[in-house]
Amino acid sequence: ELQLVESGGGLVQAGGSLTLSCAASGSSFDAYAIGWFRQAPGKEREGVSCISNSEGSTYYADSVKGRFTISSDNARNTVYLQMNRLKPDDTAVYYCAADYKYCDLIASGQTTDFSGQGTQVTVSS
Repeated sequence: ELQLVESGGGLVQAGGSLTLSCAASGSSFDAYAIGWFRQAPGKEREGVSCISNSEGSTYYADSVKGRFTISSDNARNTVYLQMNRLKPDDTAVYYCAADYKYCDLIASGQTTDFSGQGTQVTVSS
């Protein structure tokens, strides 16, 4: 069983930056791929980014490549999503998600076994 708690959302102007954090507890952190998907009103759920320490891989959606960076602090069992040059289209609820070893489900925006409660990111134009 893995518990995920997100933090760091908020309101920012277009072009600004935010950093989301996902703190994990309750199970073997290193065994999981952890990442983010987002859900905006009227839009399909989108896999944003993911990191798998066991596989040594990362994933970024095309829409965020070059602007977002995912990183993992294994000592703190925390994954970070640094979001730069934010756009109004990035406005959504961002959910941290975890799946065993691989990023595939998170990348495709599918339901995973573990996810957090979500944090709102709003980018004003």
